[in-house]
Amino acid sequence: MSDSIGWIIVAFALYLLLMVGVGAMYARKNNSTEDYFLGGRKLGGWVAALSAQASDMSGWLLMGLPGSVYALGTGQAWIAIGLFVGTVFNWLFIAGRLRRYTIRANNALTLPTYFENRFHDKKRILLFISSVTIVIFFLVYTASALAAGGKLFNSVFNVDYKIALTIGAIVILVYTFLGGFMAVCTTDFIQGTLMLVALLAVPLVAIGIVGSGNILSNIEASGVAGGSEAFLSLFSNGGEPYRAVDILSGLAWGLGYCGMPHILVRFMAVKNEKELNKSKGIAIIWVFLSLVLAWVIGVVGRAYLYPAVLTGGEEEKVFINMIIKIFTEDIKLPIIAGIFLCGILAAIMSTADSQLLVSASSVAEDIVKGIIKKDASEKTVFRISRITVLVIAVLAYLIALDPGSSIMGLVSNAWAGLGAAFGPTVLLSLYWKRTNFSGAVAGIASGALTVLIWDYIPLIHGQTLGSTTGLYSLAVGFAVGVLAIIIVSLITPAPTAEMLEEFEDVRQKKCGYDEANM
Repeated sequence: MSDSIGWIIVAFALYLLLMVGVGAMYARKNNSTEDYFLGGRKLGGWVAALSAQASDMSGWLLMGLPGSVYALGTGQAWIAIGLFVGTVFNWLFIAGRLRRYTIRANNALTLPTYFENRFHDKKRILLFISSVTIVIFFLVYTASALAAGGKLFNSVFNVDYKIALTIGAIVILVYTFLGGFMAVCTTDFIQGTLMLVALLAVPLVAIGIVGSGNILSNIEASGVAGGSEAFLSLFSNGGEPYRAVDILSGLAWGLGYCGMPHILVRFMAVKNEKELNKSKGIAIIWVFLSLVLAWVIGVVGRAYLYPAVLTGGEEEKVFINMIIKIFTEDIKLPIIAGIFLCGILAAIMSTADSQLLVSASSVAEDIVKGIIKKDASEKTVFRISRITVLVIAVLAYLIALDPGSSIMGLVSNAWAGLGAAFGPTVLLSLYWKRTNFSGAVAGIASGALTVLIWDYIPLIHGQTLGSTTGLYSLAVGFAVGVLAIIIVSLITPAPTAEMLEEFEDVRQKKCGYDEANM
C-alpha cells in the first residue's frame, strides 16, 4: 500500500484542483444573485439531472447504504426502494410544476421566497420560519458530508481524522465560495458521472477476483447473523425478521424528496421545459443504477473482503476497503484506486456544496435582503452569502469533529427534518388550491417540531418515541404536516382571488416563462 500512496495522492490532487478550477472559472460569470443562486435559470438537462441526484445521494450512497447492507443484510434495501420511488415521484409530479410556479410567483430564487410569494405573505413570516429551518437542519446534513470526507481521508492516507476532516472541508468551501450555483452544478455533474463509474466497475472486478461461485460460501463463513440465507433475504434485518414498521420506515425515506431545498432548487434552475423533460429520464435511470449497485457493493464486499470482517463502525468503509484491496493488492493499478476513491469524495462533496449554497441563499437572499435590509445591494448580498457559506461550514465542521459520528444517523436526522417541514407544504401548495398562508405556517412548524420531539425528547421511560416505536420520524412528521395544512387551511379564510388565479395559471402552464426555448 505504501508504494501506491504516491499515485493515489496524485489522483486526489488533480481531482481537487479540477474542482477548485471550476469554481474559479464560474466566479467571473456571477453578475447577479440570480446567477449565483440559480445560474440565471440556464441549467441544461444532463447537468440538472446528475447535479440533482449527486447532491441528493452524498456519502450515504457510497458509504452509508453499502455499510448497512454489509452489516445487516439486503433487507436494508427498503430505504433504497423508498428513495427510488420518491425520486420518480419528485421528477414526475413536483419538478415541472414547481419550476413554473416559482417563475409565476414573482421569479422566486429560493424555496422560502417561493413560499412567501405563493401565499402572499406580506409579513414575511413564512420566509423567516423556512429559512431558519433550512439553516438548522442543513448544519446537521453538511456535518454528515464532512464526517464522510474525514473518514475517507483517514482510511486512505492514515492521517488523523481531524486533519482529514479539515482538508475535505477546505476544498468544498473554496469552490462553493468562489463559483456559486453553476460551479456547484458543474462539479456535481462531473462527480455524478465519476460516482456511477466507480459503483459499476468495483463490484464487477471484485466478483471476478473472488469468483461468483464463492460469494455465498464466503458470506456464510464471515459469520453473518442468521446465515447467508437470512443475509440475502429482503425480509431479514440482521438475522431477525423484518417488522412491518421497519419496512414502512424504509419506504418513508422517499417522502423526503418533496421537501429537499438543495434538490428542488435544481428544478427551479432548468432553462426550459424541454430540458426538464430530458432530465427526468436521465435522473431516474441514474438513481436506479446507483442504488442497485450500492446494494451490490454491500453484498459483494462481505464476500470479497473475507476473512477480514469490518465491525465497530468500520462497516461504512466497505467500499473504500474494496477499492484499496483490488487496485493496490490484487491488481497493481494504484492510479485507478485514486480515481475511484475520488468517486467517494465526489459523492461527499456534491452534497456538501449544495447544502452550503442553499444555506447561504436562505440567509443572504431571504433573511437579510428579504427581512432585515430590503434595499441591500447585489454586492452586499454576495458578500453576506459568502460569509454564510464560511460560517455554516465551520459550524458543520465542529459537529463532525467526533470521529464516531454515524454518517447514516446524521443523514437520517437531517433528511427527516427537512422532508417533514417542507414536503407537505410543497406538495399541497402545488396541487391543492385551498392551501393558504395559515395552513403553510402550520405545516412547516408542525412537521419540523414533530421530528424534533420524536427523535430527541425522551418521553417514555427515558426513551424517545422513535426508539420506542422503531418508526422513522419522517413518516410521522410528514403525516402531521399534511393534516395540519388541511385542517388549518379549512378553518381559516380561503385564498384570495389573485392567489387562485396564479394557481390556475400554473396548472394550465400559463406562467410567462420562455416557451420559445421549449
